[in-house]
Amino acid sequence: MKTIKKITSVLLVLVSVGLLSSCAKQKEDKSPENSTVATTGARAEYIEVEPNVRLHITDVGDGKPVVLIHGYPLSDAMWEYQYHALVQAGYRVIGITLRGFGQSDKPYGKYNYDQFASDIKTVLDKLDIKDAAIGGHSMGGAIALHYVAKYDGAHINKLALFAAAAPCHTKKADYPYPFFTKDDITQWVNLNNSDRPALLAAIGGYFTLSATSVSPGIGAWLGSIEMQSSPYAMEQALIALRDEDLRGDLPKIKVPTLIFNAREDKIVSFALAEQMNKAIAGSVLIPFEKSGHALFIEEKDKFNEEFIKFLKK
Repeated sequence: MKTIKKITSVLLVLVSVGLLSSCAKQKEDKSPENSTVATTGARAEYIEVEPNVRLHITDVGDGKPVVLIHGYPLSDAMWEYQYHALVQAGYRVIGITLRGFGQSDKPYGKYNYDQFASDIKTVLDKLDIKDAAIGGHSMGGAIALHYVAKYDGAHINKLALFAAAAPCHTKKADYPYPFFTKDDITQWVNLNNSDRPALLAAIGGYFTLSATSVSPGIGAWLGSIEMQSSPYAMEQALIALRDEDLRGDLPKIKVPTLIFNAREDKIVSFALAEQMNKAIAGSVLIPFEKSGHALFIEEKDKFNEEFIKFLKK
């Protein structure tokens, strides 16, 4: 009997040790260091560019990187129908929402092209992006142009300008190509500060080729993105659009450059695109015949096909 009790005690000890060992192993396997999900991880949706300022980004796909900068007063969400096409074509696409717009933080402070370019540089530094193409629409095109010139093409090997509000968005005595005068944009600044929906309606009247060239659903979607913007950021960005002059940046562009512009664009004249084409060595200008300023959505198939063709060169 004593022998049986002794054997039973030993077995109980062994079982206990085994269970403890098994539990310890299970805990070890479930630790973050041993978790497949944890080690794989999700890509960051926000990048901090300075204390208390985070920018929202969309980072999708794999392959050579393409960086997209939205126009005024939208966000990286505007590229919805470019993200899909570029990912399908084998690219990693990074849409950056500028401070003050969309889901990015909206601090008080500077909203000029230098600040926007600096923010883009910080994002690309932190993501360790190399040999990317950068493209921008409207004000985003001007900012992409300024980024490449200011930082000597850091992280970038190609530039795409989509209806870019560059090098100037207002007429100068020696530069008559833009549609708008300084007083025109000042009136928009004042409207922003008194009736922001009226400003968006005014811009919307110029945005497309016609009132029916995008569906009501697409129009409502774009409007919902615009209303996410900070009123202060919208004011300050309009002032930047009115006052910035990037003519000195044009000779500094040394990377292959693609220019898209609609002949009937009512916000950025085709003549302005022609001037950029002449001033940026080796650049290629592709006219769009069936769209206005919203060529990325009005002629999205042509837009995506021509852009991907440029990326593959």
